[in-house]
Amino acid sequence: MSTLTQHLNCFSKLSTLTWWNSSIRGAVNQGNASKALALFHQLKLNGLQPNNFTFPFLSKACAKLSHLTNSQIIHTHVVKSPFYSDIYVQTAMVDMYVKCGKVDDAYNLFDKMPVRNIASWNAMIIGFSQIGSLDRVFNLFMGMRLVGTRPDAATVIGLTRAVISAKSLRFLKAVHAIGIETGLDADTSVSNTWIAAYSKCGELQLAKMVFHGIQKTARSSVSWNSLIACYAHFGKYVDAVKSYKGLLCDGFKPDASTIISLLSSCQQPEALIYGFLIHGHGFQLGCDSDISLINTLISMYSRCGDISSATILFDGMSIRTCVSWTAMISGYSEVGRVDDALVLFNAMEETGEKPDIVTVLSLISGCGKTGALGLGHWIDNYASLHELKKDVVVCNALIDMYAKCGSLNDAREIFYSLPNRTVVSWTAMIAACALNGEFREALDLFSLLSESGIEPNNITFLAVLQACCHGGYLEKGRECFMMMTERYGINPGLDHYSCMIDLLGRKGKLIEALEVIQDMPMKPDEGIWGALLGACKIHNNMEIGEYVSRYLFELQPRVAVSFVEMANIYASVGRWDEVAAMRKTMRSNQMRKSPGKSVVQVNGMSHVFFVEDRSHHDSLLIYEALGNLAMQMKQKEFSSHAQRWVELDTI
Repeated sequence: MSTLTQHLNCFSKLSTLTWWNSSIRGAVNQGNASKALALFHQLKLNGLQPNNFTFPFLSKACAKLSHLTNSQIIHTHVVKSPFYSDIYVQTAMVDMYVKCGKVDDAYNLFDKMPVRNIASWNAMIIGFSQIGSLDRVFNLFMGMRLVGTRPDAATVIGLTRAVISAKSLRFLKAVHAIGIETGLDADTSVSNTWIAAYSKCGELQLAKMVFHGIQKTARSSVSWNSLIACYAHFGKYVDAVKSYKGLLCDGFKPDASTIISLLSSCQQPEALIYGFLIHGHGFQLGCDSDISLINTLISMYSRCGDISSATILFDGMSIRTCVSWTAMISGYSEVGRVDDALVLFNAMEETGEKPDIVTVLSLISGCGKTGALGLGHWIDNYASLHELKKDVVVCNALIDMYAKCGSLNDAREIFYSLPNRTVVSWTAMIAACALNGEFREALDLFSLLSESGIEPNNITFLAVLQACCHGGYLEKGRECFMMMTERYGINPGLDHYSCMIDLLGRKGKLIEALEVIQDMPMKPDEGIWGALLGACKIHNNMEIGEYVSRYLFELQPRVAVSFVEMANIYASVGRWDEVAAMRKTMRSNQMRKSPGKSVVQVNGMSHVFFVEDRSHHDSLLIYEALGNLAMQMKQKEFSSHAQRWVELDTI
């Protein structure tokens, strides 16, 4: 065969291979990864050999499918080909294994690469960030810098995702500094990622700072959506709506994710009117068929207390996912309708939809809210039967539920059976003891936690301070309050200060409590002032009470509790004119104190009673039984006093 003929054949095959590569690439880009692999099979049947352009497309197809067997087959073809050492082919293989969830296999390939480009390093950094291996991510980054490879936007985004999974604010600030140092902070995609990261690390102000640092002309719809999602994370519905208006003013079109974030910000009763408006706007935009949006609406209405609207939406769904059922079950649990929640839970199973951990957690939460111990035991057994108690989150929720139902022994049994306890487990058990009057046990558990090597968090300290408060351990409370900042670097929040004020107040240290309030680094809220006013009532301190009440009346001008407390203080010292003035103010402002209520479980049914409530169909029998019980208590008290006098007479 002549040299010219050989060249022509070679050119023909090359042209044909170019066509196959183009077809495979087109199938991958159109999202049809299976077709791309089928085309590769046809290519081989036609006697053609893939080249260094074919393998990256095939790797991308395998990555989209996350199919390990296909990935290993393509890898075998690469090993047998002359392109095994090609840097682009090797990088594609690394990325393929990362996206198939085989990060260690990806690293084995990466580690053997004689030459690496920025894409290779980024693929591996993203791989380790996905599994939350922060140490390995930063080791890779340091290795990359040592060999002189300059990071790009994808590198910084990978580093940011790693610190999001670890929720480490310290590392996030370090990554932010790296981005500024390399000039990548000007990249909008990087800034968008930082907004989401700061939000998830609990830093609203820094998230806002990053957003406002993006040039107005460079902001994208993703930038606005990230900010709206950030406000939603913190429940700032007014700011979320303002940002939504900003998105519209900048000429961007909202999508379903925008509406979902807005609805997620309206998860409190006072935000219901905004929820209605956003609901209407979402449907005007044509999002009414989006199941995720309907699920979010059900959750929003439930948490805002409008369970009827949530039920209408749920009943109108033609297709329901596990999330749909869980949202409605959670809604019933949220408002204390655990019987309805259980009926829906059983209906969910009858339809063949399997409840997940979140569904079970919703029912557990409902039992804790209503004190439904019998149902709580049933859910506990259900979780054991379906092996859900292998998840420590479920066990932690059960500890909390049993504590709220007053069954401390059940809570102890679960806690001490846990093979691996998290800080949440310890916190739940400490709070359980504090809630059920075992204050010394709560403090002993806190000492054991400190010795275990697990660091307590701000919620742990809140539980400990509550135990100190209700147990009257003033010195221990002071010690723990100081320990937060001095040993663990945790800044006390309003709840921690409220506990300390309550503790000092109960011990009669009203002046010291007032000094603590005046030295607080943040503005005291109604909880702080309310705790001190309650202490003033206990100790009949009218002067400090009047001082405190002025702040409370400013913060809560239409809330009856503060006026009732102050009226009681005046009554305790015989200042009846002031008592009358307080009551007159309440009447003129149409203020009424919400009556106390209790929930009693009888034969699996919840019965709600308000103060002086006689609407129950068995009210005559109930009040007769209560009267007999009160009589027996008085007789027992009288007998106790009589016995004491007999003992005194014999001395």
